Amino acid sequence: MKRIDSIQNPSIKAWKKLLTKKGRENAKKYIIEGLHLVEEAIKNDAPILHLLICEEIDIPATFTTGSYEVTYISKEVSKALSETETTQGVFAIVEFDFMRVDIKSIKKVILLDEIQDPGNAGTIIRTADAAGFDAVILGKGCCDLYNGKTIRSTQGSLFHIPIIRGDLHEWITNLKQENIKVFGTALEGAKPYKESSKVERFAILLGNEGNGVNKELLAITDENVYIPIVGKAESLNVGVAAGVLMYGLS
Repeated sequence: MKRIDSIQNPSIKAWKKLLTKKGRENAKKYIIEGLHLVEEAIKNDAPILHLLICEEIDIPATFTTGSYEVTYISKEVSKALSETETTQGVFAIVEFDFMRVDIKSIKKVILLDEIQDPGNAGTIIRTADAAGFDAVILGKGCCDLYNGKTIRSTQGSLFHIPIIRGDLHEWITNLKQENIKVFGTALEGAKPYKESSKVERFAILLGNEGNGVNKELLAITDENVYIPIVGKAESLNVGVAAGVLMYGLS
């Protein structure tokens, strides 16, 4: 097994670039941090290239039995690669792996239109996984899936459920052709979600934190719904709204 002690090491310099969107896109790789995320990546056969372990960290024996290269790193290197205040000292370098999904097999899917906050995007992915959805589609303007905050917010669900970047106009059209009902989310021209008839196959379209769903997309949905606000709050966080609708429409 290799060992790297210096942050000036060429491999460390290359891996540090994965902390930026440009670096990730150029390398077609991303970095994950923490025992839980790395364990989920290993269990779900993510395309791991390198496993990096800080010298004083105890890890399960199964971590070092994969086909990836295992490298031990110093505390200094661990801190340099970490995006958290207190690093767990375990990292993995993973190749981009965009899963595919057969639209004919879809029963429930989430469509995201310009969701910009990584925490919201990650929470929605995690909730979709928990609620038994078949895929999450990231439309134009959505945050980077491989942003560290997005990854941490998914709590490993990005390794469980297909997450696809795509054109939402095309997806909505194709879903409707497959008799999958598309629910948009809006305040105007919409009905309370509890008044909608439940169907076996459906999609939920969620929009930008400040501006909501693009009006052009709302115009081609089958039905638009909203969550009634009973108290004095102006609105719900999009991650919370997503959870209410995923379970409420199921």
